[in-house]
Amino acid sequence: MAKQIEGVYERIIEYARKEFLKKGYMDASLRTIAAQAGTTTGSIYTRFKDKEGLFEAIVGPHYDHIMSRFCQVQEEFAALPAEQQPENMGKVSGNCMLEILQYCYEHIEECQMLISKAEGTRYANFLDELVEIESKATHKYLQVLEDLGNPSPPISPRLEHIIITGMFNTYLELVLHQVPWEEAMLYLEEMQAFYTAGWMKLMGQE
Repeated sequence: MAKQIEGVYERIIEYARKEFLKKGYMDASLRTIAAQAGTTTGSIYTRFKDKEGLFEAIVGPHYDHIMSRFCQVQEEFAALPAEQQPENMGKVSGNCMLEILQYCYEHIEECQMLISKAEGTRYANFLDELVEIESKATHKYLQVLEDLGNPSPPISPRLEHIIITGMFNTYLELVLHQVPWEEAMLYLEEMQAFYTAGWMKLMGQE
């Protein structure tokens, strides 16, 4: 079996990561990856089925971790007693983004691939999926505010989508540009203060 040849799997992954980072999924070449890894394209097909399977082997575990953790935090926040949610919104959101950002920095190349090199794969909608989850959580929170007798003024769905998309793009820029960690921490704190204040203004919770 192909996997019995020691080191081939690891070399394919190593050079595939470099190729995908340089060219993106669509333009990456399995022939180039195979040549650099000292193997054949057939060897890649045997191990990963196809190019998307190879891409998935690299970014899939990181996609799963980020999405799972992000959904878990949303569920934990929603499970808080209604009266505790307003005072904890900024803190929970900030801690979540810090945790995800730290994870991305620990797996910087794989997460860069996930964020900006996945066009043509099922991971191309990564940002849109995050936005959809955040949007649904926002709607639940707005209902909590209404139930507490402090309803939010109407927020345009289009504006909401634009703001949430922009918010995630802002955070992910730190990963894409590999901003030094100490600097990224400062930016993250400032961005969190900016978006929390903005949301509170829109929701009439100042």
